[in-house]
Amino acid sequence: MARLSMNEITTFRWSFEEDVERYIAAEIDGIGVWRQKLSDFGEEKGAELLADSPLAVSCLLWAGGFTGSDGRSYRDSVQDAMDAIRLAADLEAGCLVVYSGARAGHTHNHARRLFRSALAELAPVAAEQRVVLAIEPMHEGCAAEWTFLTDLDETLETIHAIGSDQLKLVFDLYHLGQNRTILDRVPEIAPLAAVVQLGDAREPPRGEQNRCRLGEGSVPLDEIVAALLEAGYDGFFDVELLGEDVEDADYADLIEHAKRRYAEWVA
Repeated sequence: MARLSMNEITTFRWSFEEDVERYIAAEIDGIGVWRQKLSDFGEEKGAELLADSPLAVSCLLWAGGFTGSDGRSYRDSVQDAMDAIRLAADLEAGCLVVYSGARAGHTHNHARRLFRSALAELAPVAAEQRVVLAIEPMHEGCAAEWTFLTDLDETLETIHAIGSDQLKLVFDLYHLGQNRTILDRVPEIAPLAAVVQLGDAREPPRGEQNRCRLGEGSVPLDEIVAALLEAGYDGFFDVELLGEDVEDADYADLIEHAKRRYAEWVA
């Protein structure tokens, strides 16, 4: 059955150790691990802490930036992604989230070539380590610094073009669920979804993501979750909340609210 995961970005102010302790106390099934928090705590020590806990790692965030948009070279970004693949394997993560990087002054075609070249190089390493690479498209209103992939069709085309079983999709409902026509495509998406991220929005993003508490925005989360379950999705639903509407929230209350909403939708 599908299970609930809490993403460490949601509890931004908590440390890695506090995230683990609080998620266990809240009886959450999984954790979306943020590499920055894990690095601050210590990767080896963090892996041991997780191995001794009941939490499964739903996803590891993130690798990417192959277009040079974050100031790193293509080769440095690929090497970092290889390191992230090995870390994901050590954590037995459900997937490693991958962002292409922004266009960064390239033509769209060249940015696409860079990304596909990186994926072709990474896919065999991921297969060897038994790690799924999950590509995340984003809403065009907030994608500029992260990815040039703002279209589901182009993302699926990229996955199919590489032709590797290690490539799947991050189905983030904040980014893709704001267009209600996505409901018609859930049967197509469900088999390719490595993880489903739960996020709601009162209005489309304009530069920055601003997610509200689940069920308090305009994204038809209940309908999409029901459609995913009907289509056979049995992976993690990972709660990822960030932005002005939740930045001052009490995290314990935020988690309990998300748990209640999730329970209603999967009942």
